[in-house]
Amino acid sequence: MSATGAMPPSPPERSMSRDSQDSMEDYWSEVRNIEEDCQGGQEEMIERSSMDEVELEEAWLHEAGLSTLVSGTLTDSPAEALLSTLTRSQAAMVKKRLDNYTQTMRKRNKQPIRHVRDVFSTADTSTAEHTPPVSSNGQIAPKLPHWTPPKAHQPCQAFRPVESSVKECQMEVYILSFEEPYSEGVTAHRKGRDCHDCQRIRKGDKDLPKFQIVTPKQGLTRVHDLSSEDIKKIACISLIELTTFYDALGIELKRNRMVRSKVRETGIFGVPLTTLLENDQKKFPGSKVPLVFKKLLSKLEQTGLQTEGILRVPGSASRVKHLRQELDTKFYEDRFDWEQVRHNDAAGLLKMFIRELPHPLLTQQHMPAFTAAQNIPSTKHQLQALHLLILLLPEVNRDTLKALLEFLNKVVAYEEKNRMSLWNVSMIVAPNLFTSRDKTTRQEEMQGAAGAAHLVRLLIIYQDLLWTVPCFLISHVRKMNEAAMSKKTPSSEKTKRKLLRRRNTDREKEKSEVTDLREGVIRVQAPLHAKVSMAIQLDNETRARDVMARFDFENGQGSRSLSRRQKCFLFEVGGNIGERCLHPDTHLLEVYRVNPHCEWILKSRTT
Repeated sequence: MSATGAMPPSPPERSMSRDSQDSMEDYWSEVRNIEEDCQGGQEEMIERSSMDEVELEEAWLHEAGLSTLVSGTLTDSPAEALLSTLTRSQAAMVKKRLDNYTQTMRKRNKQPIRHVRDVFSTADTSTAEHTPPVSSNGQIAPKLPHWTPPKAHQPCQAFRPVESSVKECQMEVYILSFEEPYSEGVTAHRKGRDCHDCQRIRKGDKDLPKFQIVTPKQGLTRVHDLSSEDIKKIACISLIELTTFYDALGIELKRNRMVRSKVRETGIFGVPLTTLLENDQKKFPGSKVPLVFKKLLSKLEQTGLQTEGILRVPGSASRVKHLRQELDTKFYEDRFDWEQVRHNDAAGLLKMFIRELPHPLLTQQHMPAFTAAQNIPSTKHQLQALHLLILLLPEVNRDTLKALLEFLNKVVAYEEKNRMSLWNVSMIVAPNLFTSRDKTTRQEEMQGAAGAAHLVRLLIIYQDLLWTVPCFLISHVRKMNEAAMSKKTPSSEKTKRKLLRRRNTDREKEKSEVTDLREGVIRVQAPLHAKVSMAIQLDNETRARDVMARFDFENGQGSRSLSRRQKCFLFEVGGNIGERCLHPDTHLLEVYRVNPHCEWILKSRTT
């Protein structure tokens, strides 16, 4: 493994002065602007709606992909495959949630469909180490693929501090590895004491820590590198891991009830992101972010990045209101005149768009978890919590948030000209992201102000890290897919005979594949190239970029012309993964070893 991608840039660009840190003037100025915009009933305040015990556990189990635990249909379900991949700590958390659901149902004199003992073979939950294996029928569970934590690890080993080579910076660089679940790295917290990293990396430090990502030999994986089906599985595992992680840190993971209210289906403002995206995709297939949001960001980049006070200085309230109405009625008719929009108008419209979403960009159900991250004492653990929360977001929310953060990073890059430091930008954006329409007291709002701004700061700085999928989650997905495949059984005699014939054919094919395996040979398909197939001899140093270069060389000038028009990437497809676009530095022999039955395809991205 190698350490790459140092982040964030060194001070002064990424630091904040003591005066800026202590002052919240920009934050409260933005809050006043929001309150003025809300006058006249533009935004309706709603009563905070928390869930009762049964609703909470049912919602959690459903989102974690474990709803069949309470429906009585666990056998051969995806939930059984998921349970078979959990660590002991994660399995203990699932058992705890299911047990809480069962006990609450009993208090209401209702018989749960499935008792916790029907899923877990014993009732001992005193420690994570004693969590029993998963069972689907009340008997001793079979030995399914199960992740075993490394032995004799020191707490929080994923962040090992090393001295920075830049002497003038005097900053420590922390090596960040994604090999181990975050909940396994906070064992010290379970024993009631701070871990090593809580003592070394405090959120109140003047300068944020600098991290380097350890590049695994199987390659770094970004969110958009995986298939949508595998991302859904990542989200399920992330929720279980986040809950286990918070529990180890002594933080209660709360959820808000999804408020069912009538939402607009036409126009721009107050329309759900999913509805906007569906409308955009009719005209522009493959769109990931609502077109109006991208237009507002583009307008600000063209006219406002170097303007002093961008985002801070509000536009005319009457102008912004007028432009809002015009966007609502003319945008999808292509009659809206963008030339009339000034940069401060665009900033006001952008923030108004975010605030008026019927469901928050960070989602109603996960807002308490984002807010709770403010109370984590270590910046490192805050970052880990945010990492899991980002992977929990619906796809359109996550993509829209990423577009916003990329823009904010550009704003900070022009700090010398626009006088907008990282802290200034964070204070202005935080009220728009974190100030919900729930009725809260002024004291609650004041207590969360600095914490919310700090979280926005982390989101901006570490966005590349937060959109990387940890190896331990991908390992979960591979094991889930393997367990699901092993559980598939034919439904009829005819199907059995058909599968038997296919199996015999596959065995013949596997014989040749075994020979290839011994020789370290793979066959890469490249449908977009003149030479559509090529056998590649692998060794310990063969990387994805080498295969891509080999195809370009073998196919000659025609391929190079194609590459300029449409860049191709190497994918692993099938086997124990849906589809994964391989990073150019991926060691192919390592991927071949963990997924020997995958296909290797050189193709362009769909997005």
